[in-house]
Amino acid sequence: MAVKIFKFVWFFSLLASVAIFFYIYASLPLDVAVQEGDKPLTISREVLFYSALGIIALTNVLVFIVANIFTEEQTDFKSWFYGFVAALNLFFVTVINFLGVFNSGDRYDYSNIGVLIYGSVGLIVLWSVSWPVYALSRK
Repeated sequence: MAVKIFKFVWFFSLLASVAIFFYIYASLPLDVAVQEGDKPLTISREVLFYSALGIIALTNVLVFIVANIFTEEQTDFKSWFYGFVAALNLFFVTVINFLGVFNSGDRYDYSNIGVLIYGSVGLIVLWSVSWPVYALSRK
């Protein structure tokens, strides 16, 4: 049952990340600023589009690979992996939203979104550590 719940969460996190990416992409300028300062770092909108789409696609294709490699008896790892990729999708959404806000030209207090970025990274780390702890506790 848990594998079905995590599969559901992963699927909707995938849909949300792609939908939010397309929405933010439409509002980005031709040269997307990634870093500002003495030497600002910019990349073209197309490079951002294809690289972000490739990273999201490769990350989510791993779900299908893991689902085919592990048998039906190994549902614990499969459900953990669905949750892990959902956490990665949450991280992708926060980074894409940050790039959209950063390049919008509006005045924004970036400390508000920093909590979300660090929180999503913390969730990824916590989820990564949870599988070895769970596997050791089962022995």
